[in-house]
Amino acid sequence: MTDVTDGVLHTLFQSEQGGHEQVVLCQDRASGLKAVIAIHSTALGPALGGTRFYPYATEEAAVADALNLARGMSYKNAMAGLDHGGGKAVIIGDPEKIKSEELLLAYGRFVASLGGRYVTACDVGTYVADMDVVARENRWTTGRSPENGGAGDSSVLTAFGVFQGMRASAQHLWGAPTLRGRTVGVAGVGKVGHILVEHLLEDGAQVVITDVREDSVRRITDKHPEITAVADTETLIRLPELDVYAPCALGGALNDGTVPVVTAKVVCGAANNQLAHPGVEKDLADRGILYAPDYVVNAGGVIQVADELHGFDFDRCKAKAAKIYDTTLAIFARAKTDGIPPAAAADRIAEQRIAEARGAL
Repeated sequence: MTDVTDGVLHTLFQSEQGGHEQVVLCQDRASGLKAVIAIHSTALGPALGGTRFYPYATEEAAVADALNLARGMSYKNAMAGLDHGGGKAVIIGDPEKIKSEELLLAYGRFVASLGGRYVTACDVGTYVADMDVVARENRWTTGRSPENGGAGDSSVLTAFGVFQGMRASAQHLWGAPTLRGRTVGVAGVGKVGHILVEHLLEDGAQVVITDVREDSVRRITDKHPEITAVADTETLIRLPELDVYAPCALGGALNDGTVPVVTAKVVCGAANNQLAHPGVEKDLADRGILYAPDYVVNAGGVIQVADELHGFDFDRCKAKAAKIYDTTLAIFARAKTDGIPPAAAADRIAEQRIAEARGAL
């Protein structure tokens, strides 16, 4: 991105997240591409993380999101037991208006320029078909279609992993690894959320949903008329019968406004960066709400795309994603032993693995 503003530079150098190895600002005037690729760490291996396509209000907001998401991927990949560091890319703009083959190819060339330090995949606003295009310009693209040597949609295992984290939460809090008879509120029933709903129904849960897209809600309620849909997330989180709240849309769902009014005893969802700022994890704990760290339970997708680099095997990936259940229980146990919230316990475990890898270099 050639026209770098002072605000973007301030975001890069003053970011509270800190510690990033590399940030690349990308611009291709011919296609209209403006993107940010952030590499947080390569201590465990090449940075791996998806490409988000979103109409950020400012360049500063895009950079901040890329930095935050990349750091989260370092922790996610470490907790998933992958030999990958953390990275993330964001493309600035409305994908429904500016996404084009030319733009995606230009983005692919920027990924190629990093020589394998960053491996990309799908995220919000990008899909398998997009990765097929990006992959035409580099060999460090995952999340491709089976027809093009990939594993296809990673949402399947992402939802499966979140469900395992939810089962672990139920085991820890209620003594049985099932949501049967519990009411689960799912906010966001898009790529991941609608698959999570199917797991919950099969397990015997009562499900309530909401989404900003009416067509996403109708897709669920037309198939499952027994499911209740509410107008918005604000309504959902205040439902008195709610046992579990599953944020499955964008980040920041748990903040100073929502935490005081959440009625659920468990928060476990697919969204990245659910904690709006440091301290929210303590606010949840103080209210007696069990929080399953987002980057732990939503790691099924990254497990899948990492496996694609070595020749994809669905059964192998599903078995690894099933271990999210055990990992989540281990985090709850560590949190209890150390007297800290689960989010802090997960951070400690991830940071230890990353530090050990750096020490071995």
